[in-house]
This record gives sequence, structure tokens and C-alpha cells, in this order.
Amino acid sequence: MKVLVVGGGGREHAMIHALAKSPKIDKLFCAPGNGGIAAQAECVDIKATDVDAMVAFAKDHAIDYVVVAPDDPLALGMVDALEAAGIPAFGPRKNAAIIEASKSFSKDLMKKYNIPTAKYEIFTEMDKALDYIHTEGAPIVVKADGLALGKGVVVAQTMEEAEDAIRSMMGDKKFGDAGARVVIEECMSGPEVSVLCFVDGEHLSPMLSSQDHKRAYNDDKGPNTGGMGAFAPSPKYTPEISQICMDTIFRPTVDAMIAEGRPFKGCLYFGLMLTSNGPKVVEYNSRFGDPETQPVLSLLKTDLLDIMMACTNGTLDQLKVEWSDGAACCIVMASGGYPMDYKKGYEIHGLDSIGDDIFVYHAGTKLENDKYLTNGGRVLGITATAETLEHAIGKAYDAVKGISFQDAHYRTDIGRK
Repeated sequence: MKVLVVGGGGREHAMIHALAKSPKIDKLFCAPGNGGIAAQAECVDIKATDVDAMVAFAKDHAIDYVVVAPDDPLALGMVDALEAAGIPAFGPRKNAAIIEASKSFSKDLMKKYNIPTAKYEIFTEMDKALDYIHTEGAPIVVKADGLALGKGVVVAQTMEEAEDAIRSMMGDKKFGDAGARVVIEECMSGPEVSVLCFVDGEHLSPMLSSQDHKRAYNDDKGPNTGGMGAFAPSPKYTPEISQICMDTIFRPTVDAMIAEGRPFKGCLYFGLMLTSNGPKVVEYNSRFGDPETQPVLSLLKTDLLDIMMACTNGTLDQLKVEWSDGAACCIVMASGGYPMDYKKGYEIHGLDSIGDDIFVYHAGTKLENDKYLTNGGRVLGITATAETLEHAIGKAYDAVKGISFQDAHYRTDIGRK
């Protein structure tokens, strides 16, 4: 089979790495890919959001299956367009991808179907949003309604932070049209856990739990990023909590999407808060999370292509998805200044010294004159597996010490809590 993966970050590299193990795949393509992905797949210079060009490439090259990884092309209807061209794809159709593309849709869905989440209100007028936060007080959460590269959420600890968030989203258009509507939520407390689920429209198979680290600096300080590291599984996510989530969140969400005429196929990401009143939904994503995918897929034993095709074909209930024992940890090495201003083009040193038991997932890199250069905010995801989480964390950080590039930045406390 010829398989095309859409995207070009660390998440996509982790998918490519897993798919490359499948004996069914003869040729892997990735569009646009990156420097590291080029070692395992043929990279194609097409933007992930260019639906027409992606479909044309798939047709011209007789691609058998397409994996649409990022949120933007899913929200634009890339899966619909591929299906219309007779090409099967992994990922939700546009009418189901709205579960991530519109936070107001997802919050209203949870309210309608009694899925536990934070109390919220939706606003399209800045003055009314400002009045509401003054009524509710801080801490409070302000979310841009649309897609904002994982940076459209502000957990405001003070009224000033909340006001600034609303003004930047609605007044200054920091996220463009994505912030024209905002969702304002109560601030929940408790450990956060991510659970990604394979879904075939009706059946679902949860993956290992994981924990992401969103803030740029140690001790969960600084601005929100796309994620500075993750580990799996989460010790906080017990079998008892897993069953509660299946009964009150996972199954009801899949059923709700069916009831709404929007059956979900692909990877449905549940961002959860384990509150004193039980697990509640923080957010949904319509795709694999980044960097959670890196440690989670590092522990997958079953052929990823078989699972993805079962999701597409509606036969997930006929497949047993198996996972390795132990744990995995991913440390993100980012460009200095990320998620704000940062520079690109620095040579990355030390990649040749990494052992076989460590995998370096490339996120923002490019290959130029046989040298890997930085080419994004998040540059590398150094990922290790081990029998215990503590051992996996230690191995990952030992590997990080052997890699360098100018102004490299990473947190030193991933998994320490």
C-alpha cells in the first residue's frame, strides 16, 4: 500500500515512525513533512491546509490511504474531499471535526447530553464578556472559540489577566476570526489527564492515558504553548476513574455525535480534569494530541495502520488494540523565546550520539546540506520508554543533555509532579 500522512510536526513523525513498522505499507509519503520525517517517508511540498492540492497529489500518485493528522485540514473538510475522490482516509469528516473547531459547539453538546464539564457562557460582544468576568471573579478561563494552534486558552488568575485575554482575542483579533466568539468558563482544579480514543463512528478504544505540560516554564509557569512535554500512562488515571470516564464521558460523547448526525471517525482526544467531584471534560480535540502522541504511540504494539483502517471501515470492535507495559516520556526541546518570538536556522548538534533505545521525533526541523537546522518553535521531542515512569524520565533527560542548538529551551520538570 501507498500511504500519505498530512502534517509536518512531532505528532506526524510519531505516526510515521509507527506506520513504518506495518508490513502492509510499501511506500510512505508525508506532506509537508520535516527534516527528520524525510528519513522515513518521502516529503512532499504541499501545505497541510491545501485541500485541493492534497487530493490531486493523492489521485495522481494512486495513494491507497491518507492519514489527516492536524486540526486545520480536518476542519476544512479534507477527509470529505478525499472520500469524494474515492480515497479512504483516517480522521473525522468536517461536520464531526467541529467538536474541536468550535468550542461553543462542544460546550453546548456537553450541556445537551449531560456530559460533565465546567460551567460556561458564550459571548460575541466584548463588553458583555467583560461584564461577565467581573460578575464571576477570578480565577477564570477564557477560550477563543475557534482553532488557535493550542494557544487560544488563558487560565486567568486575576481580573487583569482575564480582561487582557478578552481584549486581545475580541478587540485586537489576536487569533483572527477564531477569537470573534469566546467561551468563558469556571476554573476547575485537579490533575489534568489526556485520553486519546480510536473511534469508528460507533465503537471506541481508549489509548493509554497521558499528561501534557502546556506552560513554557518549570512549575507550570509562563505562557501556554503547544506542549513542552508529556508522559504516559498517567499514575493519576486509575482503573476506577477509567470506568467512570467510559460511562459518563467517552461513550456518551460518541453517542451524542451519532445523535447529532455527526458520527465521529478517527482519533477523539479527551482533555480531562480529575476534580473533587469526578472527572470533567476540559476540551475535545478531533485528532491526536501533540506531544501526547509521541509517548503514547511509543508504547503501541498493534499495527497502527490496521487500527486506523478499522476506524475508517467501522470494524474497530473486531480488533484487539494492545499496548506495551511500562511507561514513556517525551521532552520537548524548543527554540528560545517560544511561544513568542524566536529565531530559526540554527544547526542541531548531537543527534548522532543518541542510542537505539531513544527516539528523537522531529517537530520544527529542516534538512539542509546534510545538516539538521531548527525550523520552528518546538524543535525536537526526545522520547524514551522504560519499565517505570521514573526510569523513562531519566533516560529522556540524559538524552536531552547530549543534544544542543543555539538558544535551546526545555523544561526540566516534565513528569516530576
